[in-house]
Amino acid sequence: MRTSVRWVSGVQFVAETGSGHAMVVDGAPEYGGRNTGARPMELVLAGAATCTAFDVILMLAKARQKVTGFSVEAEAARAETDPKVFTAIKLTYRVAGPTIDPKAVERAVKLSKEKYCSATAMLGRTAEIATEIVIEDV
Repeated sequence: MRTSVRWVSGVQFVAETGSGHAMVVDGAPEYGGRNTGARPMELVLAGAATCTAFDVILMLAKARQKVTGFSVEAEAARAETDPKVFTAIKLTYRVAGPTIDPKAVERAVKLSKEKYCSATAMLGRTAEIATEIVIEDV
């Protein structure tokens, strides 16, 4: 896996992934940024949420769950001193569907956290990761 980051100006960068996708990364104005892109730690949190979402949605498909809506909301607390690592992360999984089996969702979330999601496995070394599941009948 590879990524390159090219400086644009101030604290704005363009990150290009090995798969050929580019995104603007920028800092807050108080650090010289122009607020033109996501912050680096926002991308880390989004990556973790997406990593576990990927796992869970694939496992629910294998379990033949008819998912009509799905999201993962992530909230994180950071250390007060540098390096300001994540110290706590809460992942809220919202699953919608007419006949969703709560046990299938619980199993998928547990397997993602304990076995499959590389991002949360890494972040779990500095952060306590809590999960919540909300099932919405549709």
